[in-house]
Amino acid sequence: MAPLATFTTKEFGSLLKKGDLLFVGALFGTVLLLVFPVPSIALDLFLAASIGISLLMLLIIIYVKDPAEFSGFPTLLLSVTLYRLALNVASTRLILIDGFAGHIIDSFGHFVVRGNYVVGAVVFLILVVINFMVITKGAGRIAEVAARFTLDAMPGKQMGIDAELNAGIIDETAAQQRRQKIQREAEFYGAMDGASKFVRGDAVAGILITLINIIGGFAIGVVQKGIPLVDALQKYTLLSIGDGLVAQVPALIVSVAAGILVTRASGDLNLGAHISNQLTLYPRALAIASGMMFIFCLVPGMPAIPFLALSGLTGFTAYQLKKSRAAQEAAKLIPPAGAKGAPGADAKPRSLNEDFQKLIDVNVFSVELGYSLLHLAEKKNGGDLLDRITGVRKSFARDMGMIIPPVAIRDNPELGGSEYRFLLRSKQIAKGQILSNRWLAMNVTNSAVELKGTPTVEPVFGLNAIWIAEDEKRNAEIGGYTVVDPASVLITHLSESLKQVANLILSRQDVQAMIDHVKETNATLVNELIPDLVNIGIIQRVLQNLLREGISIKNLPVILECIADFAPVSKNPDDLSEQVRKRLGIYFVSDYECEEGLLKAVTLDPRLEQLLLSKVQRSQYEVGLVIDPQLAQYLMSELTRRMTDMTEQGLTPTVITTSELRLAFKRFFEPSLPKLAVLSYQELPPRTDIQSVSIILFPQPNRAAAAAA
Repeated sequence: MAPLATFTTKEFGSLLKKGDLLFVGALFGTVLLLVFPVPSIALDLFLAASIGISLLMLLIIIYVKDPAEFSGFPTLLLSVTLYRLALNVASTRLILIDGFAGHIIDSFGHFVVRGNYVVGAVVFLILVVINFMVITKGAGRIAEVAARFTLDAMPGKQMGIDAELNAGIIDETAAQQRRQKIQREAEFYGAMDGASKFVRGDAVAGILITLINIIGGFAIGVVQKGIPLVDALQKYTLLSIGDGLVAQVPALIVSVAAGILVTRASGDLNLGAHISNQLTLYPRALAIASGMMFIFCLVPGMPAIPFLALSGLTGFTAYQLKKSRAAQEAAKLIPPAGAKGAPGADAKPRSLNEDFQKLIDVNVFSVELGYSLLHLAEKKNGGDLLDRITGVRKSFARDMGMIIPPVAIRDNPELGGSEYRFLLRSKQIAKGQILSNRWLAMNVTNSAVELKGTPTVEPVFGLNAIWIAEDEKRNAEIGGYTVVDPASVLITHLSESLKQVANLILSRQDVQAMIDHVKETNATLVNELIPDLVNIGIIQRVLQNLLREGISIKNLPVILECIADFAPVSKNPDDLSEQVRKRLGIYFVSDYECEEGLLKAVTLDPRLEQLLLSKVQRSQYEVGLVIDPQLAQYLMSELTRRMTDMTEQGLTPTVITTSELRLAFKRFFEPSLPKLAVLSYQELPPRTDIQSVSIILFPQPNRAAAAAA
């Protein structure tokens, strides 16, 4: 026993690791079956293996959670089909030469059909028809449609992944995994479409091989061996039918497995648990079915016992399910022992000051949901909003270098059922509406496909969109729409809102924590800077200025070094911010480039720049631009028109001017044109080329008057 145990634990495990050699050996052995004769005892073993393999494939498919997870099924299907055909050849050789092809075939010919070759022929033909006309044909059609739909929907799914990646909902690793999953699905259904043709061919080959065996056996038995006509017909027909049944049973099992695989949807449960949960989801349906079967047992001539038994079983099941659901609902209403509000729970004394303190505490950032959206934040109901918000905070920290404080989530009865809003220190900064039982389809490709649903506008980018039902999702993806779920819409809106108010969220305590972190590796820099040159407040203002224009503060040591270099000259946060921007230009200017090393932007006429420079006013705390209304109206009109042109060309609306004018120009037009990026020539890296898409000319009196009018 010791050597056997050693082989089981060590050598067998080592053998399984060499799966490539096992697979190659199996294929080579299948080829040998086509050429070399096989003794009947070996054929019995091979036929039993065929049935066992088919059952194993069926069981694996039942427990697979995602069809594409069993990506090797098409190849395995082809291999098993070839194996069965090789067994047909080997059994045919034994039937025609020896008149005996093993006990399994003999058992199917005599025991299964009781020695009646007419019954055997009918059963065989029925199995072939079921396999060929029903299961294989249906599974092949489903695989063909699924392959086409999956390929057509790939662009929309890829764009959806890119949108979630850009919004910070997922990271690069998750995006790569989802792209690979989409690719695997397309490859899987394409392979299944081709593999189904092999199964149909196997069914046709089974009929032909059986007919050949009958005709050949009859000829050999009568002509060569001199067996009486009736005996030859009885013997060789039964053997041929038995051989056909032995081949068709595993073929039917594999066809059923293929059909199950292509018809099931992805889920978190295996097929058995999934079907069981759905069949028992509505106890009332079971109760009605019980009543209907009871009516059948009352019909004259109908056997009462089978219908009465089934009626009692389904009725009992419905009663138990309803009772179980009622107990679960009651358990939710009764708090656990010792919990807050539970009978007998000790009430912890609280001071009046603690109650008042809670009234004045304000969350830095919070999300309020309408009653119809609360399930998005409940994990027990499948909601993943909390995890997604955590993902947004991680992505924001990774991209912008700032840690967003925890986001509070609560319900608000004053909101509509499908509404939500974002609050910054209890002040509303954004609001939106989503339909929790719908999908948002955004027409990013100007598709002409019309969808059924509720038209709307995407809250972040202002894209035309439509809320669609689940059954319309496939048509939207094929039509080139980007389809996202409601939670993704809210998360995208949240991500963009955080970017817009990040400068208001950043507190001095946050800055102190960031500096303490930098001090662990740059102690000399921090000791030189604080408190001799600047204080925490000045650094906070500098960082807020950068965040206000969407510039990452992730390179905090570089920012602090620049502040330390220029703080002896000026402690004005605006001046320090402009110097930091010049130092960080190599890191953020590339975000505005249309291609590597090329920046397309609007430029100003030199005379206009000189005029505006003369209108810049500086104080100890602020930088501003003071111009007359006529000139302001002219510049606003020109900038709006050029921003529209650049947006239509897929470019980021950008203006380039001198560093002396940049900040004042940006702040003057920021309230009206918040998406206009204003860069200075001094910020551009040496490798960046500037291509002027248009020039705002010096205003002539008639031109300025026309713009004002």
